[in-house]
Amino acid sequence: MKRRSWVLGGAAIAAGAAGAGLSWQKMQPTGDSGGRLGPEFWSQRFELPEGGELALDSLRNAPLLLNFWATWCPPCVKEMPLLDGFYRQHQAAGWRVVGLAIDSPTPVREFLAKRPVAFPIGLAGLAGTDLGRTLGNANGSLPFTVVVGRDGTVIERKLGALDATDLARWAAAVRI
Repeated sequence: MKRRSWVLGGAAIAAGAAGAGLSWQKMQPTGDSGGRLGPEFWSQRFELPEGGELALDSLRNAPLLLNFWATWCPPCVKEMPLLDGFYRQHQAAGWRVVGLAIDSPTPVREFLAKRPVAFPIGLAGLAGTDLGRTLGNANGSLPFTVVVGRDGTVIERKLGALDATDLARWAAAVRI
């Protein structure tokens, strides 16, 4: 009986370690080693609510704050003015801020008509959830933010609502 317990215990530990390893692997960003985003990321394009297209490639070589949000997500809606203020304050220094709406186009357009922001919003829909997963948001929760350095390296990810401390820390950490 003791031997069986040891074998089952060992199997449970091995299964747990395998699961932890898989979870860690899923948290790694898409791209080459070192967390640098590859061509598959930069080649993506999203419709803009006002018409036209947002090409991620146009945002290369600048620090980027990429925020995944939805109109039905209260913390997402609450942080929009904070993101807008950050963009307005740091745009001249080279920062780019992009919101990717994990939502249908109509609610996003209605939301932005009432609460406009200065930074671009891409209509990502459900495909945005998949993109978020490739960037480290394994469960697809919102809001989710990714900070990318000038060289295309993922510097930080945050799942959950942002606060002013996060934004100040990122602005100080990323040298323009």
